[in-house]
Amino acid sequence: MSTTSVSLTTRLRTWLFVAGLTALLIGVGLLFGGIFLYLFVGLAVLMNVAGYWFSDRIALRASGAAPLPEAEAPALHAAVADLSQRAGIPVPRLYLIPSAQPNAFATGRNPAKSAVAVTQGLLHGMPAHEVKAVVAHELAHIRNRDVLVSSIAAMIAGSISAIANFLQFSFLFAGDDDDGPLGWVGAIALIILAPLAAAVLQLAVSRQREYLADATAARLLGTGEPLADALETLERGTQAAPLAVNPAFSSLYIANPLPRVGLATLFSTHPPIPERVRRLRVYDAAVTRDAA
Repeated sequence: MSTTSVSLTTRLRTWLFVAGLTALLIGVGLLFGGIFLYLFVGLAVLMNVAGYWFSDRIALRASGAAPLPEAEAPALHAAVADLSQRAGIPVPRLYLIPSAQPNAFATGRNPAKSAVAVTQGLLHGMPAHEVKAVVAHELAHIRNRDVLVSSIAAMIAGSISAIANFLQFSFLFAGDDDDGPLGWVGAIALIILAPLAAAVLQLAVSRQREYLADATAARLLGTGEPLADALETLERGTQAAPLAVNPAFSSLYIANPLPRVGLATLFSTHPPIPERVRRLRVYDAAVTRDAA
């Protein structure tokens, strides 16, 4: 299957998963019934519209990122310009996240409105060739046009989790009256299952796009080795210094920024880094074999 076909298939799959998240949000309103159904339909529409127009601003603000002037990171700006030309996309805006954890993400509704944010830990704590490889991965997301759907998915998943938290708070402090819209059983099921379903759908959105972005980055760089090395560095760095981010937005980052303990590992939106590294090594072996 060609690269274009794989990209189109992945984009279609991610849009279908976003539709699933939207349906889940509307389903929550359906369980409440009455005016709540209309409220949640309106919320779903609002999340999709806001995600389309303001996803970059929301993601950047949530991470605490600030514009990164070229004078402060000339090498990074030069690498981004070079890789953007190779990818055939406009040069994105660059932002800096004040965190010691090495990490990065891309956001924006289309290549012309895109941005890449890197952490201080990535910029100052990793070798230049690995930083360039991470940037290539983020530019691959922009080139593959999967940034928007992931941003919208993050917003909807965050909304579902916030609603479940509100219901949990209301449930704990409610009286003994179980004649509410959902009743005790419905309320408990909604509090537990809605965020779980949102997490599973968001996991499905994220994992395939990460594999595709890794493969695209390897083609931009001409080899998968720098990105494989960078991912191994990120694996060590993210575990040593977890980043305090909204879990709904963690899927945007190249490596999971959250602590990975207990059941959280089962619902990670990122594929295992060892598997990503293995695929990149296989890519290089295939390129070497074909060139022989």
